[in-house]
Amino acid sequence: MSETPGEDPTTALLLAVGRGDRAAAELFIRNTQRDVWRFLVYLAGHADAEDLTQEAFVRALGSARGFTGRGGARTWLLAIARRVAADHFRAAATRPPIASDQDWQAAADRVGDRHLPGLDDTVAIKLAVRTLSGDRRDAFVLTQVVGLGYAEAAEVCGCPVGTIRSRVARARRDLVSVLAPSAPAPSAPGPAVAGVVRPQAAG
Repeated sequence: MSETPGEDPTTALLLAVGRGDRAAAELFIRNTQRDVWRFLVYLAGHADAEDLTQEAFVRALGSARGFTGRGGARTWLLAIARRVAADHFRAAATRPPIASDQDWQAAADRVGDRHLPGLDDTVAIKLAVRTLSGDRRDAFVLTQVVGLGYAEAAEVCGCPVGTIRSRVARARRDLVSVLAPSAPAPSAPGPAVAGVVRPQAAG
């Protein structure tokens, strides 16, 4: 597999996959699987993330021949993962609710209760992120969890960079109101620590 000067290694791998390089396909999956899985965990939860990750890679590898390399492979792959999640939600909307969905909703409704026993902070944050509207959630997870720049996230979501900035700022305010309902909303976005927001404690 040859790589032109300045070419992103992940993009070079995907171009090689498109040419039928099986070793490149294995390496591409290994190098990108964690980002896709983390993205989908926040969008759809642990129970579905593994299956959705597999579906994202099935679609990606099946479409690799059409990848031209004009955009980065990572953003191209995450855009596919985002569509997989959207298809999952559309399919779920046509099915009757099951107990696990009801249990998740009940837990999400109680995320703001700081006295909830045994609920790990990370779990609370993931539940809170899943209460965000779809566009805000996608922008927040891509930039604050997966670690994309605003320009890359804009490419994944198909919108201007300014829109991503606005969605992230609003997502942070929404999360503060969910995780610390009695705390005043910040006038400017607070810092993200380890991919998540650290809301100020109430009082």
